[in-house]
Amino acid sequence: MPLRWIAHLDMDAFYASVELLRYPELRARPVIVGGGRRHQPVVQADGSCRFALAHDYVGRGVVTTATYEARALGVHSGMGLMKAAVLAPDAVLLPTDFDEYRRYSRLFKAAVAELTPVIEDRGIDEIYIDLTDVAGAQDAVAANMASDAGGRAYAGLRELAQRIKSAVRQATGLTCSIGITPNKLLSKICSELDKPDGLTILTHADMPERIWPLPARRINGIGPKASAKLEALGIGTIGELAGADPQRLIDEFGANYGTWLHEAAHGRDERPVVTFREPKSVSRETTFERDLHARSDREALGAIFTRLCEQLAADLVRKGYVAKTIGVKLRYDNFRISTRELTLPRHTQNAQLIRHWAGQCLRKQPLERRLRLLGVRAGSLCKADALPAPPAADSTAEEKNQLNLELFDDRAESTSGAA
Repeated sequence: MPLRWIAHLDMDAFYASVELLRYPELRARPVIVGGGRRHQPVVQADGSCRFALAHDYVGRGVVTTATYEARALGVHSGMGLMKAAVLAPDAVLLPTDFDEYRRYSRLFKAAVAELTPVIEDRGIDEIYIDLTDVAGAQDAVAANMASDAGGRAYAGLRELAQRIKSAVRQATGLTCSIGITPNKLLSKICSELDKPDGLTILTHADMPERIWPLPARRINGIGPKASAKLEALGIGTIGELAGADPQRLIDEFGANYGTWLHEAAHGRDERPVVTFREPKSVSRETTFERDLHARSDREALGAIFTRLCEQLAADLVRKGYVAKTIGVKLRYDNFRISTRELTLPRHTQNAQLIRHWAGQCLRKQPLERRLRLLGVRAGSLCKADALPAPPAADSTAEEKNQLNLELFDDRAESTSGAA
């Protein structure tokens, strides 16, 4: 029976690396991606670009990603840009360009698919690949699986992985890191071990040396709360988690999660690579540079709301989906999050209809506090071509003409939260 080999491919600092292709003069400099349109580089008379710097940033945005040079200064994804500016004041600040990132995502995935057809798409910058039956994956596997001296133990597998990395580089100009192990859980961990441009091949025999010394939070599925609870129990590393009494884990975390923690710490994971998974929802959201109010900032909020709905509709059209539920998400200035969702009379991917129904959700939300974030979500998705043709008497066009698109104008008269 062939050995099972699962790879996790993770693009290196993906968004930032795409930006460096566009601005190669920024290589080796700390760069933060997460700014807005006002941080777009300005082309000067001599053809060079003038870039915004982090120390000039004022607002409430967060870091989307950063180059490794910025990460070395303590900057990381999800950090507030104001805090990042303190850590790396001279870092270049660039706006996000998700259309370009999605284009490069399609390019690297197509390049991998030419070599390995069994691929699970896990997001814009990462995939799982089942290499078990790919030519070369089972070649020259040494008897001593715990030793990979000089790379000879996995010669065929390593050559295959290098071909994948080269194909990605040729298609995009970007580097990626690959972890290869017998399962998805370990491969996800291993793809991070030798970044950037890394290649790590491990089996269960390598766990005591390479995996168990790592913090328990490095296991995908152990979040901040679980990590803090483990720390309180005196469990800081994966090895300590592996050595913990399984019953104690069950007592502390419940039967399902406690059992999973024990299994994960021992590198046990039988999940297959799933080549296709229907998305459950699509969403768009934005965090404001400053807190906005439905009354005093109604024009700005209305424009943002419309843009989010248009972007969401474009995402649905591009992916070939229609939605039956539409929802909104608000984060207030006190950081409380509120959501609301409605089921539509019929599926749609139309921007005006999405805005109308998102507006109906918004009418049910209290708007007396200032807002930090606004988001729109489309759920209950199905493929557009799977729906029957609408009846001849369909009134979609009339509906669109009757829509009230002045939601924030309506709500500005009263911020008590009443519909």
